[in-house]
Amino acid sequence: MARRRSFSPSTGPRRPKGEGGKSHNDSGRDDGPQVMVVDVVRLDEDGYPVARPVNWKGRGPTPDIIISERPDARGGARGAPAGGALGIGDRALVRTRVNDGRLEGSVVRKLQEAAEAVLGIYDGANRIHSTQRVGVEDYWIHNADLKGAEKGDLVLVQILARRRLERPRAKVLEVLGNEEGTRAFSLIAIRNHDLPFVFQTEVLDDADAARGVTPDDRVDLRQVPLVTIDGEDARDFDDAVWAEAIVDDHGNPGWHLIVAIADVAWYVRPGSPLDREALKRGNSTYFPDRVVPMLPEALSNGWCSLKPKEDRACMVAHIWIDASGNMLRHRFERAIMNSAARLTYNQVQAAWDAKDPALAPILTPLYGAYAALNGARDRRETMDLDVPERKIMLDDKGTVVDITPRDRLDSHKLIEEFMISANVASAETLEALKQPAVYRVHDAPPDGKLEEFSEFARGIGFKFDRGQVIRPSLFNGLLKRAAEQGISDVVSQMVLRTQAQAEYSTTNIGHFGLALRRYCHFTSPIRRYADLLVHRGLITGLGLGAGGFPGTERPDLAPAAALITVAERRSVGAEREAADRFVASYYATRQGDIVDGRIVGSAKSGIFVRIDGSMVDGFVPRRTLPGGGGFSSRMSHGGSRRGAKGGKGTKDYETGDRVSCRIVEADGIRGSLILEIIDHEAVAKRIKPQP
Repeated sequence: MARRRSFSPSTGPRRPKGEGGKSHNDSGRDDGPQVMVVDVVRLDEDGYPVARPVNWKGRGPTPDIIISERPDARGGARGAPAGGALGIGDRALVRTRVNDGRLEGSVVRKLQEAAEAVLGIYDGANRIHSTQRVGVEDYWIHNADLKGAEKGDLVLVQILARRRLERPRAKVLEVLGNEEGTRAFSLIAIRNHDLPFVFQTEVLDDADAARGVTPDDRVDLRQVPLVTIDGEDARDFDDAVWAEAIVDDHGNPGWHLIVAIADVAWYVRPGSPLDREALKRGNSTYFPDRVVPMLPEALSNGWCSLKPKEDRACMVAHIWIDASGNMLRHRFERAIMNSAARLTYNQVQAAWDAKDPALAPILTPLYGAYAALNGARDRRETMDLDVPERKIMLDDKGTVVDITPRDRLDSHKLIEEFMISANVASAETLEALKQPAVYRVHDAPPDGKLEEFSEFARGIGFKFDRGQVIRPSLFNGLLKRAAEQGISDVVSQMVLRTQAQAEYSTTNIGHFGLALRRYCHFTSPIRRYADLLVHRGLITGLGLGAGGFPGTERPDLAPAAALITVAERRSVGAEREAADRFVASYYATRQGDIVDGRIVGSAKSGIFVRIDGSMVDGFVPRRTLPGGGGFSSRMSHGGSRRGAKGGKGTKDYETGDRVSCRIVEADGIRGSLILEIIDHEAVAKRIKPQP
């Protein structure tokens, strides 16, 4: 759908209510020592080595370290570490640093060229198809080295040394499973990003022991017609809403909202097997064909799912707002509820548009309260990014049958505004109680990115003075003008890249995108550990019974905040990688076809083209552009300018240009979609400067 990149309540691994990630130490992780020994595990899409520490003893999961080409003052020249350039499987001593929320390393010394280990698919004919996207080749394997692998198996293989002119060979180290066709794509991403995806017996036993609750010591809301509103394909329902019109003592109109959230803290107690596993996972991860949940199904689709006509334990936010959407007061309580109906976004929107009398008693106050909240949002001038989100549609066999934009309806926005209100109320309550809290923070754009964006804006005729006070409204003005020029997709992407990453932190710096002074995540404890921590803080501070923080000392939540920030980014990376493979498989049958699109970005090795109507980006290698490798890039790897300049007698390619391309390669296993430009229309150059 053409989503407002919602700097909205649930932008993280929640679908379809989603957000980004930055922590107390900028990288969102315990970065450990400044110098460490690492193994290169893969290359990123721009060809940079990605390494992981050999002996990681820091907090949280083992981090990825991007090996940059910048010189290390004590470790060799640019791109030429002692012992030569790094490749997959190499071991090196690196010096780490944090750069814009990610961990980077510069090589001090290459230690050894370790035996390469890569993921691949065995084709049943003594050949391994590598899943690596850059610098890849297939490997031959002898029957004696198969280790029982069968056709279609995903395998971890060791690359064997070879003599000159000899075909590369490998041997199987581990058979990871057999998933036919596209069903292997998610499994590859899971393994590449080290996602925990198998629940241990003690965790499953803990979840299976869960039972329903009684009204004892809970507010009974079973007569309130709360409803869940989710996507058509949702299997769990962890938030329910209700609203009523009110008039205060002075005759002023307003609204009373109820946001009810599954009481996960009742079932997931601190220090339990469930709790330890949930913290390790950090959040649920969503793929086109499956979900890797934070909690076992007995909870995520069972007792913590607000199924219609079934009693469920919940945490409830009562929120009172005036007619202009300003929050007047709020109250939290523990309750028992019984959902009146499971509704979908499309169903709700259709009923509201048609004025369906059957749902009018429920929807009329909901939409009335939403209109008030939306008005308050507009007055705050929150970031309003219209970034298309793609929906990958699969058939029963897991084959991609279509890639479409997700709908963006008022029913989606309604739920988002209710969730934002509950998140703000939870942050205000925790602050008033002086309870330790994990905030969802989003800093203003860093100076370096603002400088790059300012250059970009000037290049397409827009005025952007980075010396002024930077507010979301500045970007919104540019986005509006971009829509009038027909280049909103390009400008939206650049605005998005300019933003700092949101993250979880115990230090509140506010939320730039939402234009809020304080903000927590309260609304999805089924799928985000951050929300569970917020629930525990409220339970402890308000004295709401079992499931809060244990003991009498204030807990230190900073390590957990750092860990779940890393886990979120790990999930985002895995989701993106899997989606790229599904998308490439969709175009695999269209190799040679001509597609139209627009240049939306550049890397050191080429340019990205977004194919019309699909929200899919293909890659045009620099070597295929007119002038070949002889031209100089006008956009650094970070994106300081807008495109690539050809050599003498060739064309310049800039962000915003319209192009026609031929599909050269589409490989689902490797997730590669390679295009070749065959026609070029420099739209960006015809844009007139704005006053």
